[in-house]
Amino acid sequence: MMKLTWLGHSCFRVECEGSALIIDPFEPGSVPGCREIHEEADLVLCSHGHHDHGYREGVKLTGKSSPLKITALEGFHDDQRGALRGPNTIHILEGGGVKAAHFGDIGCMPTPAQIEALQGCDAIMLPVGGHYTVGPREAKAIADAVGPRVVIPMHYRSASFGFDVLGTLEDYLDICGRWVRYGASIEIVPGMTKHTAILDYKPE
Repeated sequence: MMKLTWLGHSCFRVECEGSALIIDPFEPGSVPGCREIHEEADLVLCSHGHHDHGYREGVKLTGKSSPLKITALEGFHDDQRGALRGPNTIHILEGGGVKAAHFGDIGCMPTPAQIEALQGCDAIMLPVGGHYTVGPREAKAIADAVGPRVVIPMHYRSASFGFDVLGTLEDYLDICGRWVRYGASIEIVPGMTKHTAILDYKPE
């Protein structure tokens, strides 16, 4: 089992095999309506160095090593090979019999080799808000190509949080198919029914 907790924007707490890591913590005040990140974990991962994804200072490290297997797939933040916004890293996390992937601020379709590496994912955390990343239709195309059991949308706006230029969650839900609303966390186990998982976030 792997427990994923949404901390707002693209930031997640991942708990598995007695270990915890944080992905893409954001600087205080960098994302409208989102609470500050103050976490303790064994590891922090950042998809890229932008202020709303690379605030490593928000995570106090325990000094323990993480048992998770982590694979980094290097790609781009835009559809012009990084010319507009630079690089982006997809992180694949494996542990507890579960394989999950966090797509960071992906701005283009993964390469065929990356799609092959992503096969067999039980869950993916995928931006859907557009403007800085892929939008709803591009996100749906990525999800279809990768074929995870669970898709967790991130990096979108609501009435109470997120950048004004981003699209809404509803823009993605209109085309994603079956979806289920959870609390702030979801426990990923092998063999889950395919669906989009909506995680709850209570703004500051």
